[in-house]
Amino acid sequence: MAAPDEHAVQGAQRVSPLVRRILAPNAGPFTYTGTCTYMVGEGDVAIVDPGPADPRHLAAMLAAIHGERLRYVLVTHTHRDHSPASRALKEATDAVVAGCAPYAAPADILVTGPGLDASHDTLHEPDVVLKEGERINLGGATIEALETPGHTANHLCFSLLEEKALFTGDHVMGWSTTVIAPPDGSMTDYMASIERLRARDDVIYWPGHGEPIMDPGRYLRALAHHRRAREAAILQRLDAGDETIAEMVARIYDSVDKRLHGAAAMTVFAHLEDLIARRLVSADGPATLSARYRKI
Repeated sequence: MAAPDEHAVQGAQRVSPLVRRILAPNAGPFTYTGTCTYMVGEGDVAIVDPGPADPRHLAAMLAAIHGERLRYVLVTHTHRDHSPASRALKEATDAVVAGCAPYAAPADILVTGPGLDASHDTLHEPDVVLKEGERINLGGATIEALETPGHTANHLCFSLLEEKALFTGDHVMGWSTTVIAPPDGSMTDYMASIERLRARDDVIYWPGHGEPIMDPGRYLRALAHHRRAREAAILQRLDAGDETIAEMVARIYDSVDKRLHGAAAMTVFAHLEDLIARRLVSADGPATLSARYRKI
């Protein structure tokens, strides 16, 4: 998919018998070509990840389901490029807003710092919080919730049972690896969630950003390998004498767009938290972005 003009309004595209996709006009370094919003079902419809509160995107979504009944607005997580439009859709259609729990500030946020928690939609208040294995039925489409914490503590994926398809939000993306930013993000939880997905038999992923993933098993193996390679690189930098996250990012991500170095620092921080939990690394005090780290 070519990168759209950031001001363009994208129409809905039929991508499977039960799924249509529409692209929000919020392209950027963290959103790629924009947030992918999905309409599931025919007649009775659910919208997955309605995206930002942009009037153009709202108008495009409503036009795409004209003549149908929007029963549910499903939200994978509460980042502001995924959930805010749920309120406008509910007001326009009386749909039930369901899915992830509201954002809750982590208990250690004053120690670790806010990370990317400012990116959360703190106004999100779903009508129904879906738990692991809970389902909604749209007649010809059945959607099941799957708890996948890691990118955020409240992250869900949604399985479309009839097509063995998984709407992965930001847990697995079709263009880049996922940013894991403490305190809300957890590398330990993220890797456990990846392993849960590897045990499933989904045949296609519909991510929150980027193109569909046609071979999920192979893609997940590559993701796990990439994360372990990053972990190895961090341990190598500690062996080389680096003590701070800033030093590690400058060397590990030297070929990456510097606009993304802040997010890279958060991911290195998440790896270090995981390594501390596994007693492979220690910090000179509480684990923070500015702490000094060493191997044990």
